[in-house]
Amino acid sequence: MTLPQLLDILRSDPDFMGNVTCWNVLPPKAGQWTDFPHWLKPELVEALRQHGINRLYTHQAEAIAKIGEGKNVVAVTPTASGKTLCYNLPVLNTVIENPQARALYLFPTKALSQDQMAELYEIVKLLGPQLDFDIKTYTFDGDTPQQARQAIRSSGHIVVTNPDMLHQGILPHHTKWIKLFENLRYVVIDELHNYRGVFGSHLANVIRRLRRIAAFYGANPQFICCSATIANPKELAEQITGSEVELIDNNGAPRGEKHFILYNPPVVNRELGIRKSSVKEARNIASKFLLNNIQTIVFCRSRLRVEILVTYLKQTMAANKKSAERIRGYRGGYLPTERRVIERGLRTGETLGVVSTNALELGIDIGQLTACVMVGYPGSMASAWQQAGRAGRRSDSAVAIMVASSAPVDQYVINHPDYFFGKPPESGVVDPNNLVILMSHLKCAAFELPFSDSEKFGHGKTRVEATNEILEYLEENNVLHHAEGRWHWMTDAYPAEAVGLRTASPENVVIIDTTNDERVIGEVNLLDAPTMLHDDAIYIHEAVKYHVDKLDWERRKAYVKQKEVDYYTDAHTDTSIHVLEVFEQADLAATAEMKKAHGEVNVNCQTTKFKKLKFGSHENVGYGPVELPEISMHTTAYWWEFPADMAERLQMAQSVFGDALKALANALQSVAAIYLMCDVRDIRAVPMVRAPLTQKPTVFVYDNHAGGVGFSKRLFAMHDELKAAAKDLITKCGCLAGCPSCVGPNLEVGEHGKASVLCLLDLA
Repeated sequence: MTLPQLLDILRSDPDFMGNVTCWNVLPPKAGQWTDFPHWLKPELVEALRQHGINRLYTHQAEAIAKIGEGKNVVAVTPTASGKTLCYNLPVLNTVIENPQARALYLFPTKALSQDQMAELYEIVKLLGPQLDFDIKTYTFDGDTPQQARQAIRSSGHIVVTNPDMLHQGILPHHTKWIKLFENLRYVVIDELHNYRGVFGSHLANVIRRLRRIAAFYGANPQFICCSATIANPKELAEQITGSEVELIDNNGAPRGEKHFILYNPPVVNRELGIRKSSVKEARNIASKFLLNNIQTIVFCRSRLRVEILVTYLKQTMAANKKSAERIRGYRGGYLPTERRVIERGLRTGETLGVVSTNALELGIDIGQLTACVMVGYPGSMASAWQQAGRAGRRSDSAVAIMVASSAPVDQYVINHPDYFFGKPPESGVVDPNNLVILMSHLKCAAFELPFSDSEKFGHGKTRVEATNEILEYLEENNVLHHAEGRWHWMTDAYPAEAVGLRTASPENVVIIDTTNDERVIGEVNLLDAPTMLHDDAIYIHEAVKYHVDKLDWERRKAYVKQKEVDYYTDAHTDTSIHVLEVFEQADLAATAEMKKAHGEVNVNCQTTKFKKLKFGSHENVGYGPVELPEISMHTTAYWWEFPADMAERLQMAQSVFGDALKALANALQSVAAIYLMCDVRDIRAVPMVRAPLTQKPTVFVYDNHAGGVGFSKRLFAMHDELKAAAKDLITKCGCLAGCPSCVGPNLEVGEHGKASVLCLLDLA
C-alpha cells in the first residue's frame, strides 16, 4: 500500500480522527535555482558537476555572494535544503586560491561532525586530480588518535570539531596550532539553534577567546552560521560571534507534499487527566506504516523509550511474519561502527524502521524516509521541525505525526495548532555576561594569553567593559598576577579542564554504584543533588532503581546500591526568594494594582524531607527527614505581583488562593519553557502568598542557573503572551479539577486548583 492510500484510510477512520487535533497539509513547492557565480573557481565547478550539482538553490547563491563580499552570514532554511554548500563552497574556493588558508568547522556533536565530513570528502576527492596540492580535511575530537594530531595541527586546511574540544583541546594549546590561527579565514558554526541557554552562553565566550587568539596571530576570521528556524537567528548569531551578521532565510529548495498530523491520545481517566500511553499509541501508528513497507523513523525523548519501542515494533513485525531485523534502534551508547551500519541501512533501504533519540535529529545523512512519528513534543519548535524534516527529503509525499504525552508542554502544543504552524514565537536566548560563566572563561583566556591593562574581553557590542574589575578580583584571589601592565596566570591548575560547556555550575555530584565494585554511573548538578540524591532516596537510572546509601556532601559523591523496590521518593524543598535589585518594572492593571518586574534575586533552597510513593497508585507509604545545608544562589528572575487583598477580591479563602498561586506557577513554568525554547528544568516557578519585603502575593519565575542566562528579561517582555498561553493551557485541558497536564496534581494544588486559578486569571 502506498502512503497516499494509507493516509486516505486514516482520514476515514473515526477512531484515529477522533484524536487528531490538526491535520495540516503543506503543499509541494518547486525549487528556485540559479547558476554558479562567475568568480567560483572552474576546478570547483567541475567537481560539483561530477558530484551531480549543476546549479545552486537561490539561498545558497545568496549566502555565497555575501560571504564573497566579506560579510558574516547566518543561513536559516529547513532540513535537507543544502545548507552545507553555503559554507563548503566559499571555504574550498578560498583554499584553491590560497593553499595556506584555513577554516574551522564547529558542530554540536561528534556524530554530526563526522557525518558532515562525508560530503566534503566527496567534493575534495573530485577536486584532487585538478589541483597540484591536496586539500586536507580532518576531524579533531576526543576519538582522534594521538599520532594523527600533529598532522592535523600542521597541515589541516579544514579542521572539523565541536565546541567542547575547541574549548579544552585547541585554544589552551594554541602554540601548537600556529598554522591554523595565523591563516584562519572562516569559522563555521552549524546547527546554531542548539546553542541557547547555558550552552550558548558558554559558546559565546569560547568564540571571544578564539577571536582573541586569532587576533594575536594576525587573523580576523569570517563567521558562517547555519540554523533551523527560530525567531531570532540574526540576534543569536550576533550575540555568539560578536559581529554584524547578514540573514539568509529565503529558502530556494524544493519540497514535496507534507502531511503534518497532531495526535492527542484519548483520555482514560478524566478526573486525573490521564491519557493513554504515548509510547503505545506511537507503536500502533508506526506499525501501520511499517507493515505497509513505508520506511519510518520514530523519535523518543529517552534512551529507555527507544529500547521499549524497538522491542514492541520487532514483536509486531515478527507476529506479521515480516523480518524483525529490519527494525533498529539508534541512541547514545551504541558503538560508532554500529551507528554507521544503521545509517547505511537507512540509506540503502535495508533498514525499514529506526527508533532514535534526538541523535538522528541533526543533519546526519540517513537517506530519504517517508514517515516520521514523534513520541512527545521534542522540547522546541526547531527540534520538532528538524525531526519532521527527516521524512520527505525528496519531492515525494511524506507524513509526520506528533503523538502527545500528558506533560503540560505537550498538551499546550497539541491543542494550539495555530501556534505550532504559525511563525515560531520561541527565541534562542543567551547571556554571555553571566558572571559565573564569564569569569570561568576569563580565567581560561588569561591562561592562554596574558591580558593587558587596556584590553577588553570580547568584540564589538559584546565587549566586556568590566574586564579590569574582574581581573582585579581574580588577582585578589591569587589566580592572576599583575606586573608591568599585564595580567598573568599564576596557578598550576589548567582552568579549561574545570569548565564544562553544558552547565553554568562548575560543580557536580558524582554517583558511584557500589553494588559490586565501585563504578561511576552518572553525575547530577549540585543544585539538583539534594532532591535526587539525599540519604535514602531512590535514584532511577535507565529504569534501574538504586538506593542512596550516603550522600557525601563535602566530597560531592553519592554512594548508591541497586535495590528492587515498588516505590519512588519525592523530596520537599523550601524555597525563599529575596529581590536584590529591580532592573525593570511596569504596572499591569491600574484597578488591580498588579505589577510585572524582572531583576536580580537571591534564591535559598533547603531540602527538608521526603515521601515514599508507590508506583502506579502514588500512595504515600512513608517519609523521612533530609539533613543537608541550605543552598544559596544569585540569579535573575521575572515576577508577577498581585495586590495584598487579592484573595478578598476573589472571595477566596487564603488556603484556596494559595492553591491558585501554585497552579499559576506550574502553568507559567510549562508555557515559559515553550516560549524560551529551553528545558523545563532550566527555570523554576515559585509562588509566595506573602513575598519578603512587599508582603504581597507574587509568582516568581527564576533562571535555574547561577547568574542567570537571560531568560527573565525575555519573560518580562512577553508577559501578556505567557498569561494568555497559561490560561489556554488550563482551559483546554480535558480534566475536571486540575491534573499534571495543566496545573499540577491535586495533591499539590488542591481539589479546587483549576477553578481557583481560572478565577484569578479572569480578574488579572
